[in-house]
Amino acid sequence: MSDTDIAVIKEQGELNAFCDALSQSDVIFVDTEFHRESTYWPTLCLIQAAGDGVEGIIDPMVDGLDLAPFLKLMGDESIGKVFHAARQDMEIFYRLMGTPPSPIFDTQIAAMALGLGDSISYENLVSGLAGQQIDKSSQFTDWTRRPLSQKQLKYALGDVTHLRTVYDRMAEKLDAKNRWSWIEEENQALAAPSLYDTDPENAWNRMKIRRPKKDYLAVLKNVAIWRERLAQDLNRPRSRILKDDAIQEISDQRPRTAEALERLRSVPKGFAKSRHGAGLLDTINYALDNVDEVAPQVEKPKHRSASPAGASDLLRVLLKQVCDDENVTPRLVANAADLERIASGDGDSTAVMSGWRYDLFGRQAEDLLHGRLAITFNQGKVELFDTSQASKA
Repeated sequence: MSDTDIAVIKEQGELNAFCDALSQSDVIFVDTEFHRESTYWPTLCLIQAAGDGVEGIIDPMVDGLDLAPFLKLMGDESIGKVFHAARQDMEIFYRLMGTPPSPIFDTQIAAMALGLGDSISYENLVSGLAGQQIDKSSQFTDWTRRPLSQKQLKYALGDVTHLRTVYDRMAEKLDAKNRWSWIEEENQALAAPSLYDTDPENAWNRMKIRRPKKDYLAVLKNVAIWRERLAQDLNRPRSRILKDDAIQEISDQRPRTAEALERLRSVPKGFAKSRHGAGLLDTINYALDNVDEVAPQVEKPKHRSASPAGASDLLRVLLKQVCDDENVTPRLVANAADLERIASGDGDSTAVMSGWRYDLFGRQAEDLLHGRLAITFNQGKVELFDTSQASKA
């Protein structure tokens, strides 16, 4: 396709015909260009999509263009949707549809199951699997501006034309290694509506709970709700209203006056006397005056026995060795918190101790902790030693 061949879909009839053509595909490949550096809500600028023998770019910024035909495809459970690093694209479609697209395939997740790295870039994925080089000179385009050049449009469309090749190569490798089940849970998790919830009343759930005290919890919840509402109303990133560290300090110190609020190190200087300062103080004082009503019910942290010295470090060595041997990215198998739980005897509560993760790593982790497996080093290389076989010998 030459540069001059790329046209942007701006008319309803064109969009309807494009979606009819896409609907004939079992799998469609999707990407978006958006702007949100200075806003709470992302501004959707382009939608790129490709299917069997069809590809195109939709301009959602055209007044009066109804995206319903495309959104219907995104919600069609009989059609797979392939993304790279889908999280932000899913958030955009969730807002447009009221539900996340499903089913999906995220090439970044699949890359972990194939040992291609953690959070691999699209550029490296295309280079490694499709043998194509991406011209990144249009990467930092302001996609809100019109008109867009043919060079910019070619770059945008490449995000789905190359994605098709990447998916085909990945499918072959997943088939050969029998690892489709390894990515199913992760892909399904990306389609969970709770991941994209923007209801201010639930904003406190994103905050780290540092202490179980009711007055702390009441302030934390109320201030998180206040910040989320204000960020949405002003269409500004929540961190530009108040950072998480500031909410934590406010919840710890519980200032009731502008003077006390002004003394907090993490609260921006002058915020207490700004146009939003009074609202924040009202929010704090209401929480403190109605602690029993406002404070959320949270589960007390489970008491875990201290893990044996070095146990989690040994598990980390084992995880790396197992993943190196099987050519899979460790983060897909277990994270640091999982290893700490396993080391302290609370491993049954982790995903590591069931399914393919148990077969790959969990069983050996148990053997290591119970002395049935040992880790040795030979000429700078890690070796695993079955102690049960040694005792029989």
